[in-house]
Amino acid sequence: MSGTLFRLAAFTDDPGGGNPAGVWLGEALPDPAEMQRIAAEVGYSETAFIAPAEGERRLVRYYSPEAEVSFCGHATVASGVQMGRLSGAGTYLLETAVGEVMVTVNQVEGEWQASLVSVTPEFRPAEPALVEQVRELLGWQAEELDLKIPPARAYAGAWHLVLACRTEQRLARLEYDFERLKALMLREGLTTLQLVWRESEARFHARDPFPVGGVVEDPATGAAAAALGGYLRDAGLLQAPAQLTILQGEAMGRPSRLQVDIPLSGGIVVTGPAVSLEG
Repeated sequence: MSGTLFRLAAFTDDPGGGNPAGVWLGEALPDPAEMQRIAAEVGYSETAFIAPAEGERRLVRYYSPEAEVSFCGHATVASGVQMGRLSGAGTYLLETAVGEVMVTVNQVEGEWQASLVSVTPEFRPAEPALVEQVRELLGWQAEELDLKIPPARAYAGAWHLVLACRTEQRLARLEYDFERLKALMLREGLTTLQLVWRESEARFHARDPFPVGGVVEDPATGAAAAALGGYLRDAGLLQAPAQLTILQGEAMGRPSRLQVDIPLSGGIVVTGPAVSLEG
């Protein structure tokens, strides 16, 4: 199946930062086995496959090096920027496996950026047994949790486990048994862990283990950012409308900045730039 593969880093204006993503554009999607092969070859945490190559409405599927992913925020932002470069600023409607996602693309002071509107978020309190298992795998003590943001399963296209810690120092130390956490997350239907420290009401730091995709840690996770925003709103943990900044990837040397706009209802808006990793 003919198509063109682009490589970009999302949520950064520096090729050395952000989260790399593959963006494949063609007239029709390859078959699943071929998409999986390409994603594994690219090796980034996700590659987005989009068809057709032109038009305001397009089909998209996301693959990690190991499996299809229901929705990926950073690859959507990278895709939006690449579509903008090729087809112009405007609004594109992507038909994902979990529903329609609107992506608005424009240039701000000469820099391309994209804003996605997630599907309607959901959340539910995390089961104490699950929290204990994950906490033990991470080496977190119970008293290190920030219970002002109670542990929760949160969704905005994919399910994430949100765990908040009380200190920056706790978030800075990330070690876990890759295979054991991967098995647990697969069993529980979790895409990433959204580990956060709240610096202030509108500023968060995040780290996202992603072993189910074959990745130790994600430097920027747009889907988890949307899920967190939806959870905070719908659980009454902030007053909407609101805007958050999430800083991620700092400990990895790939700093990322995600802007999260939380309306009174409906999908969560996640915005960021993306830069080419080619040439």
